[in-house]
Formats: sequence, structure tokens, C-alpha cells
Amino acid sequence: MKIYELAPSPSARRVSIFLAEMNLNIERVSVDIRGGENLSASFQEKSANGLIPVLELEDGTTICESLAICRYFDEMYPSEHSLFGRTALEKAHIEMWQRIVEFKGLFVAMQAFRNLTGIYQDRETCVESWGQVSRERLLAFLPELDQRLSQSAYIAGDQFSVADITAFVMCNFMKNLDITVNPSLPSLHAWFTKVSQRPSVNQ
Repeated sequence: MKIYELAPSPSARRVSIFLAEMNLNIERVSVDIRGGENLSASFQEKSANGLIPVLELEDGTTICESLAICRYFDEMYPSEHSLFGRTALEKAHIEMWQRIVEFKGLFVAMQAFRNLTGIYQDRETCVESWGQVSRERLLAFLPELDQRLSQSAYIAGDQFSVADITAFVMCNFMKNLDITVNPSLPSLHAWFTKVSQRPSVNQ
């Protein structure tokens, strides 16, 4: 079993933190996505979306999409505290907040970065003005997250979950856009400081 990844990328970071929380150590294979290695025919055969990370099982079966990979390990190695929740209500709340943070935060941050920097302009159309709009959308989302965290210890409730992993990765990645978590958002700042001390995010 191995994971193909570019370790610093947001999607790979989500899987890495998730596995660290589960105390699982899986072999890693680095993929040079900036150099276009993921565009090769051999990689495309492994990845349904042509992106990293990709989990390859012993029998050659592959799974892409970071959350799908996390769900696989959650099902394969069940524990008392699942990062996807245990009860029906916990699972629903975690799924809800995971999607909110991903689509209003992490995805928007990545769109801002790709369009403002033109890092992949050799393979996609980059529109600087859309990058600016995306950056503004991200800034508008942070107070919403701060408000949510004024009501609970973690994103989806009283327990650390996969929604917190996504939010933490977002908060780290947005430094590339000159946006930081600061005391002007007290609840978000306190949460970020707390999560930053978890061993899983300090590998």
C-alpha cells in the first residue's frame, strides 16, 4: 500500500494529518505535479482525476480524492473516536461543516492562489481578476468561521474532526495569499493556536 502525493499540497496535507491522527504510517511516493508528472500516461492510469493524492492498494486498486482516501482508512481501521463521527447526528454535522469549510474556504483559497500566481498556466487558463475575487471571498468567509467557533470548541462540535483538518490546512495555505489568522478573529485565532499544537500537524 502506498500514497502518491506532493507532501506540501493542501490535499496531501489533509490525508497526512488524518493518518497521523489515526497513528497509521503508509509508504509515500512523491509526485512532481509542478513539473507535470501527474500528466503522464502512467499516472493517469492510477488517478481517475489526474491529481494527487492517490492511494494504491496491494492489489493495484487505486483511490483518489483526499476525503475518499480518509474515508477508506476510517472504515478499514475503526476506532472509538472516528474523525467522521459516530452517531447519525455527529456524522451529519461533521459532513455539513466539512463541506462548508471546503467549498467556502479551502477550494476558494486554492482558486485564488492558482489564478493570482499562474502557477499552472501551462495547463489551465488563469484569470487574475478571478483570483482577486476568490481572495475576497476567502476573507469574507473567515468571520463566518470565527462566529462558528465562538459557539463550539471545534468546527463541527466538541470533538476534533475531519472538518478541523480541512480548516487547519486552509488556514495554513492562505498564508500564500498574505492572509493570516490574527487576534482580530479571536475564536478562530484561539482554535488555530490550539490545533497547531496537535502532534498530527507537526510532522
